[in-house]
Amino acid sequence: MLVKTLLNQVEKFKSFVYDNPRFEKVDGQIALIINILPRKNTQPICPTCLKTFRTHDTLPERSYEYVPIWDFKVYFRYARRRANCDIDGPIAEFIPWAVGKEHQTTTYKVFLARWARRLSWKETAGIFKTSWDSVFRAVKYVVEYGLAHQSLDGINQIGIDEISYGGHKYLTLVYQLDEGYRRLLWSGPKRRVKTLLRFFRWFGKERSALLEYVSSDMWAPYLKVIKKKAINALNILDRFHIMKKFNEAIDKIRREEAKHLSQHSKEHILIHSRWPLLKNKVNMTENQVVKLKDLLRHKLRSVKGYLLREDFQRFWQFLYIGCAEKFLDAWIKRTMYSKLEPMKKVAGTLRNHKDLILNWFRAEGKVSNGPVEGLNLKAKLAMRKAYGFRNVETLQIALYHTLGKLPEPNIGYKFC
Repeated sequence: MLVKTLLNQVEKFKSFVYDNPRFEKVDGQIALIINILPRKNTQPICPTCLKTFRTHDTLPERSYEYVPIWDFKVYFRYARRRANCDIDGPIAEFIPWAVGKEHQTTTYKVFLARWARRLSWKETAGIFKTSWDSVFRAVKYVVEYGLAHQSLDGINQIGIDEISYGGHKYLTLVYQLDEGYRRLLWSGPKRRVKTLLRFFRWFGKERSALLEYVSSDMWAPYLKVIKKKAINALNILDRFHIMKKFNEAIDKIRREEAKHLSQHSKEHILIHSRWPLLKNKVNMTENQVVKLKDLLRHKLRSVKGYLLREDFQRFWQFLYIGCAEKFLDAWIKRTMYSKLEPMKKVAGTLRNHKDLILNWFRAEGKVSNGPVEGLNLKAKLAMRKAYGFRNVETLQIALYHTLGKLPEPNIGYKFC
């Protein structure tokens, strides 16, 4: 079967024909070259107005890299005509296999981008004998196309969080959390009020008014923006960040107590006690379970903080908001008499955000930041896979590409 026949089956371009497939050396390697010619009696199409006009002249021949076949690189070669457009004047004609002055075909870009979603960009470049920069350009093109064509309809639930990169630099991330369609919706540099305001301006007033639930942490600037912009949404403080504050308090108590005990030669009691006090029981190792049992036999401030946290876990098991509120008030009052300053600080935070915390019950447990944390883990993996330059643009492209569920350009070549 001829190469031209195969290409016409997978990628046939209207008004153009394949011609003279052959092997040539390109950059010292044997490559498959396929010429493309315009069909007879066809006229060039203006890329701006998409109308046909007579040929003005012909530009020098250019190569366009296509999907490799076996171990051979494949290039299309074509000399573009210039259309003598009445509106735009002499302009290079529209060609369906590439965009602008790019030397990669659209099909090849999508091909590289799909592999770059499975492998690291460096591995993708190595396997297909191209450069990291070529993979980046391919991914960037697919992401830009997807962002321009993505649908923003039917979004009822969003989650707002941030991830760090390069030390103390942050990206604010907004996820769609609707059941069955969880994705990265938007990202912005830094962790500021202006950053989140930019999201709502991009999202639009009408869509923001249709939001039913917004999951976030307890950072006050975010809460103010959400209250102002998502006027009809129920703002739910996510369970993960609430329990994280408990663990931070327990760990602070443990460190202070270990320091105090070391002055009385009793520091061995709290050796290897961090994870037994912080981990969920189901995630503990056998040694950690044994250590926790040993700790519970001592009257330690760390143990008291641990028991307060375990007691609070009952809060999430209530079915009625009235019962949950009564329990929360009692727990806060009891903790305020505990003389454990870090835990008292947690109790004060819960009291200040009581109404938002109780929204978890008003939403009937339908929304949490569990999916957000899962997406954040995938985001960090995507950032590691991108390698390359650690600038904001590269990171955002990598995140959109992996987590955005963006539509891709329509191409004729079908591959996994």
